[in-house]
Amino acid sequence: MSSSLNTMKALPKLSPPFLLLLLLHILFLSFLPLKATSSPAAQAEALIAWKSSFSSRPPPSLDSWAHTNLKNLCNWTAISCNPITKTVSQIDLSNLNISATLTQFNFTPFSNLTHFNLNANNFSGPIPSAIGTLSKLKTLDLGYNLFAQEIPEEIGKLTNVDYLSFFNNSLSGAIPYQLTNLQKVQFLLLGGNYLETPDWSKFKSMPLLQYLDIFLNSLDSEFPHKFVSGCKNLTFLDLSQNSLTGEIPESAFTNLGKLEYLNLSYNQFQGPLPTSFLKLKHLHLAQNLFNGPIPESIGLSIDLLTNSLEGEVPSSIGQLRDLQYLDLRNNSLNSSIPFELGFCTNLTYLALASNFLTGELPLSLSGLTSIVELGLSGNLLSGPIPPSLLSNWTELVSLQLQNNSFSGNIPPEMGLLTKLNVLYLYQNKFTSLIPSEIGNLKDMVDLDLSENQLSGPIPMTMWSLTNLQSLQLFSNNLSGTIPEEIGNMVSLATFDVNTNELEGELPKNISLLTSLQNFSVFTNKLSGGIPSNFGKFSPGLTYVSFSDNSFSGELPPELCSGFALKVLTVNNNNLTGSLPECLRNCSALSRVRFDGNQFTGNITNVFGVHPILDFIALTNNQFVGTLSPQWGKCIKITAMHMGRNKFSGQIPPELAQLTQLHYLSLESNEFSEQFPNGIGNLSLLFSLNLSRNHLTGSIPKSLGTLSKLELLDLSDNSFMGDIPIDPGTFDKLTSLNLSHNKLSGNIPAEIGNLELRYLLDLSSNSLSGQIPSNLAKLTQLEVLNVSNNYLSGAIPSSFTNMLSLNSYDFSYNNLTGAVPSSGIFQKAPANAFAGNPGLCGALEGLTACSSSGKKSNTNTNKILIGVFVPVGGLLLIAAAIALILIFRKKPKPLDVETKSSKSESFESNIWEREVKFTFGEIVKATEDFDEKYCIGKGGFGTVYKAELLSGQIVAVKRLNISDSSDIPATNRQSFENEIKTLTHVRHRNIIRLFGFCSRRGSMFLVYEYLERGSLGKALYDADRGAELDWGTRVKIVQGLAHALSYLHNDCSPPVVHRDVSINNVLLEWDFEPRLSDFGTAKLLSSDSTNWTNVAGSYGYMAPELAFTMRVTDKSDVFSFGVVALEIVMGRHPGETLESLLEASKTLKGNAVLLLKDVLDQRLEPPTGELAEAVAFVVTLALACARPHPELRPTMRHVAQELSAQTLPYLSKPFGALTINKLTGHQK
Repeated sequence: MSSSLNTMKALPKLSPPFLLLLLLHILFLSFLPLKATSSPAAQAEALIAWKSSFSSRPPPSLDSWAHTNLKNLCNWTAISCNPITKTVSQIDLSNLNISATLTQFNFTPFSNLTHFNLNANNFSGPIPSAIGTLSKLKTLDLGYNLFAQEIPEEIGKLTNVDYLSFFNNSLSGAIPYQLTNLQKVQFLLLGGNYLETPDWSKFKSMPLLQYLDIFLNSLDSEFPHKFVSGCKNLTFLDLSQNSLTGEIPESAFTNLGKLEYLNLSYNQFQGPLPTSFLKLKHLHLAQNLFNGPIPESIGLSIDLLTNSLEGEVPSSIGQLRDLQYLDLRNNSLNSSIPFELGFCTNLTYLALASNFLTGELPLSLSGLTSIVELGLSGNLLSGPIPPSLLSNWTELVSLQLQNNSFSGNIPPEMGLLTKLNVLYLYQNKFTSLIPSEIGNLKDMVDLDLSENQLSGPIPMTMWSLTNLQSLQLFSNNLSGTIPEEIGNMVSLATFDVNTNELEGELPKNISLLTSLQNFSVFTNKLSGGIPSNFGKFSPGLTYVSFSDNSFSGELPPELCSGFALKVLTVNNNNLTGSLPECLRNCSALSRVRFDGNQFTGNITNVFGVHPILDFIALTNNQFVGTLSPQWGKCIKITAMHMGRNKFSGQIPPELAQLTQLHYLSLESNEFSEQFPNGIGNLSLLFSLNLSRNHLTGSIPKSLGTLSKLELLDLSDNSFMGDIPIDPGTFDKLTSLNLSHNKLSGNIPAEIGNLELRYLLDLSSNSLSGQIPSNLAKLTQLEVLNVSNNYLSGAIPSSFTNMLSLNSYDFSYNNLTGAVPSSGIFQKAPANAFAGNPGLCGALEGLTACSSSGKKSNTNTNKILIGVFVPVGGLLLIAAAIALILIFRKKPKPLDVETKSSKSESFESNIWEREVKFTFGEIVKATEDFDEKYCIGKGGFGTVYKAELLSGQIVAVKRLNISDSSDIPATNRQSFENEIKTLTHVRHRNIIRLFGFCSRRGSMFLVYEYLERGSLGKALYDADRGAELDWGTRVKIVQGLAHALSYLHNDCSPPVVHRDVSINNVLLEWDFEPRLSDFGTAKLLSSDSTNWTNVAGSYGYMAPELAFTMRVTDKSDVFSFGVVALEIVMGRHPGETLESLLEASKTLKGNAVLLLKDVLDQRLEPPTGELAEAVAFVVTLALACARPHPELRPTMRHVAQELSAQTLPYLSKPFGALTINKLTGHQK
């Protein structure tokens, strides 16, 4: 410092004017660099350099950005200048499709920039921190680009900005709190990124902010109410599609008096709905867990889709006279539609689908004269559609009333809705004719009247709907023909009239429907030939079904000429000739059925390589030739049915490459040579039928390692050698037929350790030795045949305990000894033992077994007489005394009705009001509960069938409680109250409980009787299992879910079933499920005492019951999940359940567990909407069967989801869908 002062002192003294001039010169020089860097020339050079860095060719509009045009900067495209300084003030490159980065942009020359707009381009990379130097910016729009990484905190330096948008990029990291330094911002758009939760406590209020959009990010905190409530000028707030949680404080919106638009949809908010709004016009809270009442102060639109709202649709909603949009879909609303809703005369959109709404449509809805879209599907609405409503809904474009119980005819007034594009009335109870007035709906695009009870012909007027793209009338009772006028439907893509009574021939001009993609007429009475050009002019044809009609002639040669065909089913007709050659190149085929016709021709080269083919059936035709090795390349096949033809030659070893194969049926052909060893490596094989061929050699031992094989039929061949059943083999086998071969040796005792349930047929071989007594372990076996062998020794007496056997045959062997006379042999047919001279017994056709020594018998008789005569006399005297005592007491007999009693035996009656029979009638009808009236035994008791004099049939359950006095006196009143409650249970999916009776120490529950029996019986019956198709099984699961939801939520007090199992679901004639045995359930009442320890059937009990006997509604949810899985799997999940749950949670290890491998292999895999529905059932079932009860959904939620008519879509083809993908199964 001193040195500087000395220097200054040494300078000559300058005059004041000269000193002033020197200072001005220094000042000028100090500004010179800044002036230079901000000059138009410097800006032009910077822009040209930036343009040269663009990764894509700049648009022609930027040709003006050139060195040859440097002096004309202010006239460049996208550039605006300050008129005084002639420097750039605005850059607007929006919507020019530029691919570039901002890192190559030199911010330094643009310190005076006020507007910077790069919206809607392909800018990528980070946002440079140097952007913070643009201190005069008022507008910064970087929306709709590909910017990544974090938002730089230097953005907080742009304190003059009033519009800031980072909308729809790929930005990540926490939202920088420095943004709230921008106190002049009115519009802040951060939506459509990957931004994470910041520290909200650091955020300042932004009093001028009007528009805040943070939708579709990764926020996972609670609602930022402190920050939001400080933004008092907000009119628009969108926080939708994040993972925000918790309740929203009522005070959060108290200060937001100007808020008009609020969107919190697709989060995880819960608790009551916010209500403190003054000017709110648009409320969107869909896909949360809100509950409570609906706010009454919303002006224009309400979206509460998919929450947990319960109870009534409030009548106060009628006060919202300006309401235009109301969406309450996918909740649990269970009232009728309020009359007052008709006062919302400005409504254009009304969606109440997928709730539990009941009752009829109120006539006041005729006031909705502006309604454009109306959706009431998936409820319990009933009654007719009033014509007066339709007359006032003339603005409708979409009307969706499907999946309800609407009845009556479809009103002719439907023809007044001339603007309709979509009309869905499917799955209701509409009857009578389709009104001809529907032909007036010229704008109709999608019409679905399927699954009703409509009859009569399809009206001729309908065929004039030239804009119609989808017509679905399946599952009705429609009759008549399909006329040539179908050719008028030039836009038709989907035509489905399956399962009706249509007859006649198909018109030839269906071949000219060039837009046709799906054509289904199966299960009608159609006849004649299929038009020869069908498919030729429809290149997009993907789904075709002519099955179950009376079609004749040959298939069209160009049926799949467009090569788009995926599904072709023509089974069960009278078709002849050979198959079309075009099949060979139709690589998209996934399902093909030609079975049940009269096709001929050589099949060897008809098919090629079909990489996604899943199901092929050629059964019951007259095909000849060999199976091509090419079949081994169709690696997705799960079912190959080619039986009952005339195929010959060797079964190709290449079939061993079909690792997805579940079913292989080649029976009744002329195959010869040895069994291909490689078949034993098909680890997923469920059913193998090679019967009635000419196969030779031994049966490969490798078959025993097929852990999923349940059905094996190798009968009627020429197999030789031993039966290859060793310990640990054939683990899952339920049916085994090796009859009519040349097998020798002994019957392996290991057969008794198998799970055989249906059939064991070893007849007509050369087997010898004794019948192993170990076979008696097959306690579920129904058919046993060992006839026509060389077996010796006695029939094991332990066979008497094989109570499930309904057919057996031991004839024509060398068996000896006495035929057992008890158990199943009491009514044995004589021919079951014919041809065994050494057998004896009391049966017809057998010689009596000889007795041992008359002397011994005589002595024994004398001893017996000496003992029994005096004892008998004593017994007679005792009986006489007992009778005298009994008649002196004169107790009431069992069949005398009494109202109630408080005696020690706790005798009482509890009947519902409508009951018109007495317990005495039941006693007489069952002959005092004789065993011959027993129709089942379960964990809770024995069930008897009682046919009363009136013709009514009831089921009577005698409870497994040793005496009614086992119930403590203090609990009797509680018990009676519980029973009275249960007699009031009314639901279409719950068996009706007529009443309760206690007599002579026994307790009885009297139920409604269903002839079809239990679901378990139907599911595991070999003949009836096929009746339970996929549609029926989904229907059963839905009904069971509704029954449990009713017990848990709509009974007062709520009822926990406690024993949901496959055998406690009964079936009506139409397979409608009815839940039974709920009469022994424990009511959910905090003060009731647990009078029974029964908590469910083994295999269905929730895991938590192993540690506590506390049964909750979540115990029922677990049992439901197991039953639902059992229904779709065709077997109890057992130990598989754990692996299924594990596979649903992780991508590791179990990712290859395919859904189709889990399902019932007796059925063909589901397709189309059924495939989606079945996949969704498994998704929900796995959620219900979670080990932790708190993670299981409620039954109301499950019932609601199963009733939803927005079908889930599959992320992959059904055949490729893995269990771990089900948790992401979307709707």
